[in-house]
Amino acid sequence: MRVALVTGASRGLGAAIAERLGADGFAVAVNYARSAAQADEVVARIREAGSPAEAFQADVTDETAVAELVANVHDRLGAVHALVLNATGPQPASAIADVTWQAHLDQLEFFVKSPTLLMQAVLPAMTRAGGGRVIHVGSDIIERALPGNSAYAAAKAAQLGLARVWARELAPLGITVNTVAPGWVPVERHESSSAAERDEYLSSVPLGRMGAPADVAGAVSYLASDAAAFVTGVRLAVNGGFTVD
Repeated sequence: MRVALVTGASRGLGAAIAERLGADGFAVAVNYARSAAQADEVVARIREAGSPAEAFQADVTDETAVAELVANVHDRLGAVHALVLNATGPQPASAIADVTWQAHLDQLEFFVKSPTLLMQAVLPAMTRAGGGRVIHVGSDIIERALPGNSAYAAAKAAQLGLARVWARELAPLGITVNTVAPGWVPVERHESSSAAERDEYLSSVPLGRMGAPADVAGAVSYLASDAAAFVTGVRLAVNGGFTVD
């Protein structure tokens, strides 16, 4: 059975992705930072649907923790075939006059450092296996260019650059690298957003509805599947046409 490691999978998009990959027949490693009870609930749902799953606590921005995470997944479930880079942190808005270099570094920790550490940790096993799937969960913030979000947008642009370079560099090893770029998909961390904010966003979505976690999970599912074996270096926007590539 193929193994998928989904980072930041105790809730939100990560939980939906983990559960979809379990439904697709993957054994799923559910990574979390602090929410052990929620991660255990995700694991329980995956198991109830018929696939193996385990929860793994780790700070995916820490080099030692990432190495231990991947080793533990290998020991308990097997070598990682599909790596889903979903973990994220707070994304506070800050005007350009106020944004600090530390604010940039905070975003780069999640969207450049963490993906690099995880990629390096799973690469030996993927190389031995003759292939694998790496899927970045990006964002359409790069195109939306929202004022006050320069640190977040810059880090997400950097993450997209990683994915594109890795796609070409790792293709000879049979490893595909792609990006799923959601628009605004309301999850737990958006609970403080107002109805007016949602209505304003929704007015610019050609398909006429807000996205759901299942929409993003479906895109990840495709890129992790055998059907996408000849797809690499792609950025798949999942935002109902809010941006058009």
